[in-house]
Amino acid sequence: MTTTPEPTAGPLGLDPELLAILACPDTHHSPLTVDEEAGELVCATCDRAFPVRDGIPVLLLDEARDRGAGNATP
Repeated sequence: MTTTPEPTAGPLGLDPELLAILACPDTHHSPLTVDEEAGELVCATCDRAFPVRDGIPVLLLDEARDRGAGNATP
């Protein structure tokens, strides 16, 4: 009997191979980076943050948070 290796969990419990292909769903399709502290995937082009819920990335534009307004320092 052969056994299949267990998938390796990466940041936020996501498969590293999946993280390598995930892109922003907006028209420019920038690769997403991980913000482990916030539990989000971030687009460097539009500065939207997409939540990861129970190990599942929610790549809906309506669910994304615009990080640009929240990162301004007074």
